[in-house]
Amino acid sequence: MQSSEIKHFDYIFTGTGLAALMTVYKMVLSTKFSNKSILLLDEDSKKTNDRTWCFWSKDETLWHSIIFKKWDSALFANENFNRNLELKPYQYSQIRGLDFYNFVFQEISKHQNITFLNEKVTDINELETHVFIGTEANRYTCNYLFNSIYTKALALNQTKYPVLQQHFVGWFIKSETEIFNSEQATFMDFSVEQRGNTRFMYVLPISKTEALVEYTLFSEDLLPKEEYENEIQIYLRNLGVDQYQIIEKEQGSIPMTCYPFWKKNTKRVLNIGTAGGWTKASTGYTFKNSDKKSSELIKFVQNNSSAKMSTFHKKNKFWFYDLLLLDILHRNNELGSSIFSSLFKKGNPALIFKFLDEETNLLEDLKVILKCPKFPFIKALLRVLFK
Repeated sequence: MQSSEIKHFDYIFTGTGLAALMTVYKMVLSTKFSNKSILLLDEDSKKTNDRTWCFWSKDETLWHSIIFKKWDSALFANENFNRNLELKPYQYSQIRGLDFYNFVFQEISKHQNITFLNEKVTDINELETHVFIGTEANRYTCNYLFNSIYTKALALNQTKYPVLQQHFVGWFIKSETEIFNSEQATFMDFSVEQRGNTRFMYVLPISKTEALVEYTLFSEDLLPKEEYENEIQIYLRNLGVDQYQIIEKEQGSIPMTCYPFWKKNTKRVLNIGTAGGWTKASTGYTFKNSDKKSSELIKFVQNNSSAKMSTFHKKNKFWFYDLLLLDILHRNNELGSSIFSSLFKKGNPALIFKFLDEETNLLEDLKVILKCPKFPFIKALLRVLFK
């Protein structure tokens, strides 16, 4: 039954995924929003370990206290070669979803101006002076809305920008024998059968007997769940892991596209997270990008109290680089292994990570890009320029 009273807030967040929770947490830290009323709405109560985030960093971040595991070394492999990547000055870090949720909610629960309600959003309507939000139980209004509820149809119902998925199934397993190198993550192992796609294994070892083993594809279409799980079983057998328990499972599908979600931003509504194009289009990595974007957003809101939300996003050269790669993988999905292999076979790992973090200058960009196969990128460049 709906309440007749409409409650008003300064800011409402529809969806409380990574981007929303990072932004609210930083609002608290800034102390500049303590006199603002903030509502978070999500149908998910955020009480389960539903995902894993990984990122590389040189310096300590806001999130260092909840890092589950770190690695200084990573393995890249395909059917022809293995390369041990020394990551210094970077470290590769893993954060579990539940640890992140607990960390953020523990902090925001101390602040009376912030409310979290476990309700499903059914309606968003922007008016001249405010935004109206309806849920299955209540109605609310706000001055500004931050929306992270992703609408698949926006990207899928157009043909200008390719849309791939980074889709995966992962098993967190405990082996009876000591088989894993707990000091080295397997970043990408393309030695698995490609079957006309970009397919690889991703392994995060926690100890010599425990690891998250994930079968991942960059392609358009999802597979039946059994196919992912069969590949994990084959891979574990090839590693020599015969006896093991499955402790947890995770699965997901992250859109990889340069579709300009930010064009849907308006005077009072700002799309954030995947819904706002915050996911790194060429890799599907979300954590580091959301960390940067949420900090930029805090500054933007503080400095532009009456500015239109539509002016927040700025397109950069990395968006264009991502567009070229996605154009190639959309047309020739089987080229993924050779592109990433050429990048990592002789490339400087620290420079590659700096490039993927969108922190390189033009000369450094060229050092990375020129490691890739030239012909597919030249063709993609011509297609994009003359489209």
